[in-house]
Parts: sequence; C-alpha cells; structure tokens
Amino acid sequence: MPQKYSPTAEAADQDHMFRFERRDCDLPFYRGVPVSITLSGWLIVLASVAVSFAALITAQQRFQTGFATFIPALLFVLIPLAALAATAGPRAPRALFKALRRRDFAIILGFFVLNAIATILLGSLITGLFDAAANPASDRAASASAFDRVLFFGWTAIQLLGEEIFTILPFLAFLTFLDRRMPRKTAIVVAALGAAVIFALIHLPTYQWNVAQALIGLVPIRIVLLLPFLITRNILVSAGTHILNDWAIFGLSMLGGAAE
Repeated sequence: MPQKYSPTAEAADQDHMFRFERRDCDLPFYRGVPVSITLSGWLIVLASVAVSFAALITAQQRFQTGFATFIPALLFVLIPLAALAATAGPRAPRALFKALRRRDFAIILGFFVLNAIATILLGSLITGLFDAAANPASDRAASASAFDRVLFFGWTAIQLLGEEIFTILPFLAFLTFLDRRMPRKTAIVVAALGAAVIFALIHLPTYQWNVAQALIGLVPIRIVLLLPFLITRNILVSAGTHILNDWAIFGLSMLGGAAE
C-alpha cells in the first residue's frame, strides 16, 4: 500500500489550504464529509461519467433540432448525478450545489474575464504554432434558425453544467485517492491536472484529433474554470463562469454569421 501522508504532519502544516479557498467548509467527499465514498463507489461514479459522455455524443447525433436538443444535455447531467446518489446516498449530489452568495457573482464575472484573457492568449499561441481547428458548436450556433438559437442557449447551459460535473467528479475521485498520500495542496494540483487532461482529451473529436491543440488550449482553461469551485465548493459558480464564457463565444459567432 502507498505511504499515507501523516495527519500529524498535516496538522503541523498551518497553510494546508490555499489562501483563495473558502475556510468555513472543505471540498466534499474526499475526507468523508458529508459522506465517504468507497473505492468501488468511485469506480461506479467514474464509469457513469464515461457513460454520460457516450450518451451525450450518441444522442446529439439523433436530436439536433427543437426541444429534443435538451435530451442529450439532460442525460449528460443526470446520469452521473444518479450514479452518485446510488453509491453515496440520495442527498450526496447536494454537496456539489450550494446557494449562491453575493460574492459568488463577483467570482463568476472575475473568472469570466480571466478566462477570456487566457482564451485569447492561448488562441494566439495555438494559431502561431499550427493550423487550429474551429469548434463546430460555434458554426452550429451561427447557422441555426432563430427559434433554435434561443433553444441553443438553453440546452448549452445544461450541457456546460454537465461538463462541470464531468470534470469535478473525477477531480474529487482523484483527490480521494491522493489525499494523505501526499500533502493536500500537492494532491489538489495533481488531481486538478488529471481532471483537466481528461477534459481536454474528450474534446479531441471537436478539434479533429489535434492533440496539441486540445492539451495546450484546454488544460489551462479547464484549470481556470475549476478554480471557482475550489474557492466556493459550489458547482453553480464554476458552471456560471463556464456558461458565461461559452455564451459569449457563441453570441459572437451568431453576430458574425448575421453580418455575412
């Protein structure tokens, strides 16, 4: 068995939390609050995350117009939450969701701006290094009918919440496995990097299997988007940042398509 990180050493480490973290509560699950998840439980949850992504891709090929476009996004959200509830209890998913505080809106706006700056800088780097593939979602938004454009913003909001679930559940699983085997800060960094790499790799089909573009462009962005959850322990804050970011991109694409 791996050497566990000493609890006494952790207690002696007065700054075991990052300065930006919320101090009145910890991240959920990895230390048994509000409930512990066993190794087999985490494996079920991780498997459900993979199944939800497969369901999203499969259903999107079938439901492309009208209110049916909500079906893939809902499957993406509900499958892993149902698995989490089945393995850790019906109230377990609530640990990811908290009431929004006033300062949470400032965090959403602040990280939206930070992410926009990072996106521009990384986009410039990528286009300077190699031919970059465009995200087809932007083209879909630009070419959609007026009615489908309205629905587009609705189902993409749900899908982007699903992307947060897709990232945060593996992050918490990795953190559970790494915790007390290394200092907490190191475990968080490693877990965040692992979850960000997975997030980047599932976007390979989107970017025509350009591995360099996916990793260089999405790993830093995914870590920026994860920070609001690390700060607040509230998936609604990271999802709000993600939704605002992608809606801005889609909105600009629609304006560009209307101008042509």
